[in-house]
Amino acid sequence: MMAADGWHIYYGNGEIIPPGVTRVRIHESVTVIPAEAFYENLDIKELDCHDRVKTVEEEAFYCCFSLKRVIMRGVKVVQQCAFAECDALADVECDKLEIIERGAFESCQSLKSINLPSAKIVGSFAFSYCKALTNVIFGKALESIGRAFRDCTSLERITIPLEEGIITADNTFQRCKKLKHVDLVEEAVLSDTIAALLSEEWKNDMDREIEAINQILPNTLAGNWENNEDVGGKALVIRMWIASVLHKIVHYKAQHRSYLNEAATTLQLALPNDIVNMNVLPFLELPSYTFEGED
Repeated sequence: MMAADGWHIYYGNGEIIPPGVTRVRIHESVTVIPAEAFYENLDIKELDCHDRVKTVEEEAFYCCFSLKRVIMRGVKVVQQCAFAECDALADVECDKLEIIERGAFESCQSLKSINLPSAKIVGSFAFSYCKALTNVIFGKALESIGRAFRDCTSLERITIPLEEGIITADNTFQRCKKLKHVDLVEEAVLSDTIAALLSEEWKNDMDREIEAINQILPNTLAGNWENNEDVGGKALVIRMWIASVLHKIVHYKAQHRSYLNEAATTLQLALPNDIVNMNVLPFLELPSYTFEGED
């Protein structure tokens, strides 16, 4: 059915999209886009999903070579190879997306950047062979990334949470030779925490530690084309760096707390408790954020 604004309304139930349809809007009655629903459709260029569409099933848009823009306001799961081989796909809006299964966006050659604030699980090959992809932004919800970015030869920057165990495979970034920068989701609160530390030596040490990954990555091998066993070391150095940053920030926060407790005890001998608690200690407290490894 064609809407007045020129969009084709998709109702599901095995509907066959007429030839020549370039823009498809999912009807409000549809909450799941079925497997292979648009398989190898060469005409569709835009997809607009309402916020009650929760799942895009496997190979739903496989080899839709003309598909350029996808709006998935409420989609939480994109199944295996759902958008694989969509060569023209450049714009993906998916703020609620949580599960990205194996090969979901594999070989999307025009995808340059993607923001995934709600992503939890990213399966193997989810973005592999996306050769134009330069920047990927995850949010605090991220739990694990498999071999998701293999052969993303233009990938330069990735934003991830400061948590151990997120990068689960050694070849997550195999052949990602241009990967040089790692940003942290907690960058703002981490900067505030460092700025509030009692010792300049601690602050300088933490600043050096956080910046270290951007010095190491450019010179870290990413694996080569000839030997599949040579996975490269970028995933490994990122894992080691996360562990080191976490260890130091937890250590320095504990020391800060210890010194603060000592200072409070001393002040309480000289000043009334209410003055110490209300007018002194709040200015020495660190931001209220718990990093992994803290009680």
